[in-house]
Amino acid sequence: MSDTPYEVIIGLEVHVQLQTRSKLFCRCSTRFGAPPNTQTCPVCIGLPGALPVMNREAFHLALKTAVALDCEIPAFTKWDRKNYYYPDLPKGYQISQYDLPLSRHGYLEISDAKGSFPSKRVRILRAHLEEDAGKSMHDELAGKADSRIDLNRTGTPLLEIVSEPDIRSPQEAKAFLTELKLLLSYLDVSDCNMQEGSLRVDANINLHISTAAGVVATPIVEVKNMNSFRAVERALAFEAERQFESWRETGQKKGDVPKQTRGWDDQAQMTRGQRHKEESSDYRYFPDPDLVPVCVTPEQVAQVRQSLGELPSALRARLEKVHGLDPYDADVIVNQGRGLVAYFETVAQRIGDGKRASNWIQQDVMRSLNERNLTIEGFPASADSLAELLLAVQRQELDNTRAKEVFQRIVETGCSVSDAMQALGIARVDRSTLIALCREILAANPKALADLRDGKQKAVGALIGQARQRNANVNPGQAKETFLQLAAEADATQ
Repeated sequence: MSDTPYEVIIGLEVHVQLQTRSKLFCRCSTRFGAPPNTQTCPVCIGLPGALPVMNREAFHLALKTAVALDCEIPAFTKWDRKNYYYPDLPKGYQISQYDLPLSRHGYLEISDAKGSFPSKRVRILRAHLEEDAGKSMHDELAGKADSRIDLNRTGTPLLEIVSEPDIRSPQEAKAFLTELKLLLSYLDVSDCNMQEGSLRVDANINLHISTAAGVVATPIVEVKNMNSFRAVERALAFEAERQFESWRETGQKKGDVPKQTRGWDDQAQMTRGQRHKEESSDYRYFPDPDLVPVCVTPEQVAQVRQSLGELPSALRARLEKVHGLDPYDADVIVNQGRGLVAYFETVAQRIGDGKRASNWIQQDVMRSLNERNLTIEGFPASADSLAELLLAVQRQELDNTRAKEVFQRIVETGCSVSDAMQALGIARVDRSTLIALCREILAANPKALADLRDGKQKAVGALIGQARQRNANVNPGQAKETFLQLAAEADATQ
């Protein structure tokens, strides 16, 4: 937005449901899709006398994510009650973390392989654990305008990741979310399914507008109800324009109006006002008296760090350095997950050509996976099979067209490369047979031979076509080389 008289300031709050079988403070299941209000107990709905007990696995997954985000991990963290009333919050408070969170002051590197913005580091203010609220279901479309409450989700473990306001465009916001989701999937801490509510995003946005009197900041607006990363991008682009137009029409300055919460209407492609935005003082935070604090040792943090494995940013850099991929190709491969990265590396190492391996995987393997709704772990064409096929192409035993036929046969039947070639009637044409065939064709096409001797290489295309008609196994590259060689020899004898 360099051509606009303002700078967009964006900070994101991302709520990630952790992949545990039970809730944060009780043993109720977190399984999605159960009948309403069937996964509750006295603890998660806050009945008198019920006491919470922390889920150790949820804390471990949160710690794992915080370490991967290079956050500081304090030795002492505690639980707080965030007090507010809403029909889907049966206790009247949410157990969260306030002044002593699980982690703080980390960062996430983002970039755009297409180069629409430079690589940058977005700081992470904090990443803390909290329990989810229930779900309000509104049926205005049914005509009754009733609301129902499902408390199955109440108490589900969430990790809230809060960025600093370092993001400067809707495109950067989308890139941040995409990179964060990829990192979470590599860590295996969440399925990040936005349709099921496993990943939810709230965005805080305002503008710094350049005026003759100096920079004016518009009030911060929190945008909610965005169900995809594309929706986040669109909502922020709309909201930036809306705030600028509002400031231009009314001349509002910072402090004239309070902070506001707005909801994104995806159908209308616009944000709509909902309420004034609450401040932390409105929630009357205080330490939860029923939960003991948690202490984390440096040894525990070091153990978690060692367990992370190679993360996406390091993987991209290695694929570029070791296998010669450009940033875009490395990004595509890494974004498919560890399984496809391992598949690619096996193929690339065996054939010694990372670019060829990448092209085949992006154009053929990924297309077949999508068409058949398969994962790479269950793909009929193993990495070794693809490598064997590409080695045959490198040796000019197959051209690309026939190789794709062989690949398709392997995907459909799960057979070996040799069995696929045999089933398709593909056999290697030896050198003497190819020379004899090319001599016959040149003898039958004196005009084409004369053109080749005059340096007009366009004539070779039709000759290759004739060779392929007479023997479908002829390699076009080898045939072209042979025709040119025979034409040169004929010219030398004149």
